[in-house]
Formats: sequence, C-alpha cells, structure tokens
Amino acid sequence: MSRYSAAEIEPKWQKAWDDALVFKAPRGKDLTGDSKPKYYVLEMFPYPSGRIHIGHVRNYTMGDVIARYKLSTGHNVLHPMGFDAFGMPAENAAMANGGHPKDWTYSNIDTMVEQMKPLGFGLDWSRMFATCDPEYYGQQQALFLDFLDKGLVYRKNAVVNWDPVDMTVLANEQVEAGRGWRSGALVERKELTQWFFKISDFSDDLLSALDGLDNWPAKVKLMQANWIGKSRGLQFAWDLTEPAEGFEQIEVYTTRPDTLMGASFVGISPDHPLAKSLEAKDEKLAAFCVEARKGGTTEEAIETAEKLGYDTGLTVTHPLDPDWKLPVWIANFILMDYGTGAIFGVPAHDERDQEFATKYDLPITPVFEPVEGDYPARGAYVPPKPDKVRFTRPVAGDEVMTGNEAIDAAIAFCESKGIGEGVTKFRLRDWGLSRQRYWGCPIPVVHCAKCGVVPEKKENLPIQLPYDEGGKPIDFSVPGNPLDRHPTWRDCACPSCGGDAQRETDTMDTFVDSSWYFARFTAPHADTPTDMAEAAYWMNVDQYIGGIEHAILHLLYSRFFARAMNITGHLPDSASEPFDALFTQGMVTHAIYQTEGANGRPVYHYPEAVTLKDGKGFLEDGTEVQIIPSAKMSKSKNNVVDPVSIIDQYGADTARWFVLSDSPPERDVEWTAAGAEASAKHLARVWRLAAELGDSPANGDADTTLMRDMHKAIRDVTLGVESFGFNASIAKLYGFTNTVAKSRAGSDAKRQALKVLAQLMSPMTPHLAEEMWQMLGGEGLIAQAPWPVADEAMLVEDSITMPIQVNGKRRGEITVPADMDKAEVEKLALEVDNVKRTLDGAQPRKVIVVPGRIVNVVI
Repeated sequence: MSRYSAAEIEPKWQKAWDDALVFKAPRGKDLTGDSKPKYYVLEMFPYPSGRIHIGHVRNYTMGDVIARYKLSTGHNVLHPMGFDAFGMPAENAAMANGGHPKDWTYSNIDTMVEQMKPLGFGLDWSRMFATCDPEYYGQQQALFLDFLDKGLVYRKNAVVNWDPVDMTVLANEQVEAGRGWRSGALVERKELTQWFFKISDFSDDLLSALDGLDNWPAKVKLMQANWIGKSRGLQFAWDLTEPAEGFEQIEVYTTRPDTLMGASFVGISPDHPLAKSLEAKDEKLAAFCVEARKGGTTEEAIETAEKLGYDTGLTVTHPLDPDWKLPVWIANFILMDYGTGAIFGVPAHDERDQEFATKYDLPITPVFEPVEGDYPARGAYVPPKPDKVRFTRPVAGDEVMTGNEAIDAAIAFCESKGIGEGVTKFRLRDWGLSRQRYWGCPIPVVHCAKCGVVPEKKENLPIQLPYDEGGKPIDFSVPGNPLDRHPTWRDCACPSCGGDAQRETDTMDTFVDSSWYFARFTAPHADTPTDMAEAAYWMNVDQYIGGIEHAILHLLYSRFFARAMNITGHLPDSASEPFDALFTQGMVTHAIYQTEGANGRPVYHYPEAVTLKDGKGFLEDGTEVQIIPSAKMSKSKNNVVDPVSIIDQYGADTARWFVLSDSPPERDVEWTAAGAEASAKHLARVWRLAAELGDSPANGDADTTLMRDMHKAIRDVTLGVESFGFNASIAKLYGFTNTVAKSRAGSDAKRQALKVLAQLMSPMTPHLAEEMWQMLGGEGLIAQAPWPVADEAMLVEDSITMPIQVNGKRRGEITVPADMDKAEVEKLALEVDNVKRTLDGAQPRKVIVVPGRIVNVVI
C-alpha cells in the first residue's frame, strides 16, 4: 500500500486472529498445550439497545488493552462478551411498534455484534450468550430453586413502588423524581405478595468484606458501606396511654437516643399494623392512608414530598416521665420497611420532623446546642458526631460531650432503667425480586390449591416464556402482565400432586440476570449453572470494568449471589467475593448543538450536520447553533457519536487510540472531530515510519540514545498499562515515535525500535501493530508475541541535568556524570555564568548538593 488504509488492514488481521483462535480460552492450558497462569478480564455487559456508542468503545477498549497485554505476558486469558437482554425497553418497543420483545432483542443483538466485531476486540465469542436465552435463564431458575431449598429466598407481603401505567413493581433506583423511569407516571405505594432474596442476612459480612477489596475504588466501597448502613441505636417501646385495637405499645428504633428528651410526637407508617386496624373505624383516617400510599418509597420521594399527617387521637407516655404524654400521628414520610415502621419525632434536631411539627403546631424543644457558635434560628441543627455539644435537656452523662459519647451514654442509661436495649441494625433490606412483566426470567414455582406454593421440578426447566397466545401474537398494548392473561401457559399441573395449578406469573428483576453472568461465562454451555472445575479455575474475575452508576446495587447483588452460589455448591469458597479488582471508567461526552424551535423549545442537531469554524458552529443554511460543551451523550440530545461512522472514516484503531489518549480513564473524555482526525494522522505517520524502513538493507550503525529511549518506553508504557494509566502510556508512545523519527541510527537499530513500538502499541491499536510487525519482519502474530522487557542496565543514566538555585530562585543548570563527586558538582555549579553574576563576587554561606536532584546555593 502507498498509504495507511484501515479499511484494508483491519479486516485482514481480524480474520487472522480468528483463524489462529488467538482469543479462545480453554481451561488450564492454552491451545499450544502450555500451562499458563489464568487471567479473567470482564467489562460489564451491555443492554441490546440496538446501537453501540463511543462509550461502549471506550469501556471495551480498556478491557481489551488489559486482555491483550496479559496474553502477551504469558497468561491464559478469558475475555468474554454477552448481553443483559431482559427488561422493560423491549416490552415498550413492542407496545410502541408492534412485534415481539424477543424479536426486537435478538435483532438488536445481531446488530450490535456486527458493530462490535470491526473494532477488533480480543473476545472469546464462542462463550457469548444473552440473558434471555432459555439455556441461560433455565439455569437461573435452577439457582432460584437451590436458593429456595437453602432458605435464601422467601415470599411475603411488602409495600412496593408501583407504576400504575406500566403496572409493575419498580426498584428504588427506577423511580426518578417520584415517577416511573419509563412511563413517567407518579409512583404509588402498594402492598403485594413478593419474592425476596435474604440479602440482609449477609449485611455484616458484605460490609466487613469491603476492607479486603484493596483493588476497588475507595469511593465505591464507601457507597456500598453507606447503602448497607450499619448503625448502633436503641430499640424500645412507647406505652400507649390506653390500649387501642389490641395494641399496648408502639415499638421504635432510633440511632439518636440522646435526643429522647426533645420528643414531640410519635409517628407511625400508614402501613403500620396499628394504622391498618384504625382504618376500619375511621373513614377520614382510611382516606388519608390511601392518599399517603400514593407517594413513592424512595428517600428522594420522601424528602421532597410535602410532609402530611393524621392525628389518631391516641397518646403515649414518655418512658422517662410518666406525666409526659405525646400524641400519635400517622405520617406519610414513615415507611414500614425501615426500622419498625414507627419513630419519635424530634423537630429541633431533624429537618423532616421540624417541617412536620411546624405544619401541625407541635412543640419544638432543643436538647443540645453547640459549645461554640450561635444556635441556628430554625432549630434544625444536627451536629456532626465528633463535635462537642452542651446538653440543655440531657438523657444522661456529662453536660458537654461529643455526639458519639452522648449516644453511648443514652443507650447505657436507658438499658440501666430497663428502657429497651442497645442493638446494631443495618439499612440494607431484603431484595424484592418480583416484577409484574412478561420479558423477564419466569419464577419457577406453581400455586396449587391443595399443596400451596410448590417449586417446579428441575427436569422441567427451563420454564420458557410463551412466544404467542393460541397462535395469535401477544398484545403488549394492553396494560399489565401478559402472563396473567395466558391460560395455556399459566394453567399447569402441580409438580407435587399432579392436580390443577397455576404458574407464578411474576418474573425476576433483571438485576438477577446480571448478578451471576460472570460465573456462567466460565462454562456457558454447561447443563448446570456452573461447572465447578471451570469455576474453580477461572474465578475470580481478576479485573472488572464498568460505570460508576453500578457501584451500589449491581455490585452488591453480585457479591450476594457469589455467596449464595457458594452455599448452594455452584462456586468455590474462594469466589465468595467475585471481583478481585474493579475499575470505574468515566463517560465519553460530546458537545450539544441546538437552536431555538418555533415553540421556544430547543432543537438538537447531529454533529455531522454542524460545521465548526473559529469556535462557532453553523448548519448548512448558515444558521448558527448554540454549543453546549462536554455534555453526556444522549440520544434525546442528538449528540451521540456513531462508532460505525468513525470506523468507516478513520478505522477502528483511530477510535481506540483516541478514547484512551485524551484523559485518564477514570475521568470523562470529550469526543471531538479534531481529536479523532489528529489521532488518525498520528497512526498514519507511525505506519509510514515502518513502511519507509520496509526492506532497507542491513545497516548496523548503532544509536545508544535510541536504545536507551526504547527501554525507557518499554518501562513507562508497561507501568501505564498495569496501572490503568492508558493516557500516560500513549503520551510515552508519542514521545518515542518522535525519537524514532528523528534518529539517525542504522536500519537495524530503527527496525528493532519500530518493532518494539509496534508491540507497545498493539494492545491499543492491534491492527496497525500487526501490519507493522509483518512489514518489519516479525515472526508470527504480534498478538501472540511476548511482551518486551526493559533492560535495567539501559535505564541507568550516564549523565544527569541538575538545576541550580540561588536563595531559592533558579539561576541555571549543569549536566554532569551521574556518579560525579559532590565537591566537583559544587565547583561546576559556582562556575555557571548566571550564578557568578548573582553572587557578584560574594562567597556563598552554604552550597547544598542533593545528588542527582539539585544544587542549592545560599548567600
């Protein structure tokens, strides 16, 4: 070729890798029969939305760099790919466009695989699966049955987030500003019978084990710790002044017993058993509870909603003062699933309680104040626990103490008086997995009038979703779960007695699908959830890569699943923590181009429709657009960059190089056309260096500087790759490329340097590297060549440059042999012209030589 042509080069080498089975990952030994240490690298798998975007490219390129590097350093590498394929978007598409979620999903998967393969990712495609494959979710059903057998899953009534339009339960993270994330409908609280995983049984273990995850980001571990939420508090009961509806007490749990003397009211949830008993005799109270249950259950929904209450007319006696009576209110901001479903309100020291007390004219009584500073006017002060406070109404202990001291003293005092006990609780609640939708993994149980809830027999798995209904397409436009309306699927024989029964029509939360896929990749075609020999060899995942948005639930649920799979015999003890190292990458951003529409709303324009000039953007008709820089890519804003167009224009290696080069991988990177073009020009330049050397006759002229720079490049690029400093590695590669281009060394030395350059670039730009390797006479495929090793002797500097400071100001520098004696360095430093002028004949009081670093002159 006369010029670098990605369109010719890249498909050629992708075929060569496939033919050589470079990325196949057999257990124990590689395809050559050599025993090698294993390395399992995994990126969080995508949802099949139908198009990949540059964010996908960045994520998977990072994993690919690590996988290719580990392959070249002698590891047996597992690098798989799959699709997280169940969920509401497929049903929404079926409702909007007709058709079937299955067809929509598999069509999207085909499209995305077609888009991903030209990027040259070193993936073992033979292991690919989608979570909607019956072979996958059938094994998930087997896991469910094993969990059920071990008491790790159970069924109970629970208050849930209910989307009245999609008619399904929503997890808290699927509720945005009180509305369903898909439908936009106001979410309601509703009591349903649900299936739950007993993740709360593992709260202490999940929390304490975070300390051992040394290769996880600190911020992720903190987020998980806060979500698990370990707290020490007091659990006690308020005696009702008069028994009501069979209740004599209202039990509460509080983490702030030091505020007990500031109590203003006792509040209970609308779903509290006492509230439900009172509803039957009070129509107004019942109406209030109905309205209160329409609010969401998320913390955001509770904090932002207006605080509303209903005075039950009941009172309780303060446990420390029998003459002190407090009213009992039903309040819309109290959830039954948190604590005991009841609280005592302390309006002076809790903003939510204060808002409620102000609205209903309840007392606001401070119990402490800062030792220093003024007390806030609104009385909503909650001190940081280490700060000292002065108690005006102490429960116990000294008048001045820290928050933690006060809490401990209050618990001890109350226990001494027989008022409750100090207990440790966790914020983490059991995982409700039931979803009232079609496109999910069916829960493998049946409901029999005679036998009750009966597990399906494993030999009957998978319980597959029905594709149609009596030969007719399923109508997804009808609200609700189609499985409830499908008698030929729903009606079945009881696995226990053989009598008439009905299948469970709830399907599993899609978080279940992604909570064990990493284990399935170790043996994706096994007829059990895992093959223990394969799992024991490949687990744990050595390097997991994904977005910070999955820092809490996905990772927490996966950690639970690993423990549950260990208990049920599907993972070894060593895999109870599934991910040894975690990296959370930043997003790829792009400017938004918008103009004002006729209705005053913004109109968004695709990047390819905008011409940039002198920092401004223009449409084809000359209209200037407003540019919003560095915005998160969003289809709704039309600022998504299509990788396919980038590959068509510049090639996959350019896309890979750019997304790695512009910023540290944990930070966001902005995609720009200018940046992509600059990357393409650089790669073309590298190709030309190799092409121009080509078959040049041997010339043994050496270049010590070139060889030293080559070994420095090996060291620095290696360190960058191993530490996820890909942008730092690329910066070194830019520098080394310039060194090679300027070198006057003979062809033998330049060929050696360019071969090393190709090897160092191969994880980032594998196609170009293969082409260079071939042009320069490298043996075999560069993908299978061993990683170059830096010669330590070549890293030792013969000479060093030392700056000279006079009274702290730089006045010059000297280059001296690295082993020069201090006295000689001092003498040379004082002979530097600028130093002599500064001294102006005066003798320095002191000269400090820091070997290899700096010379400080003090006058």
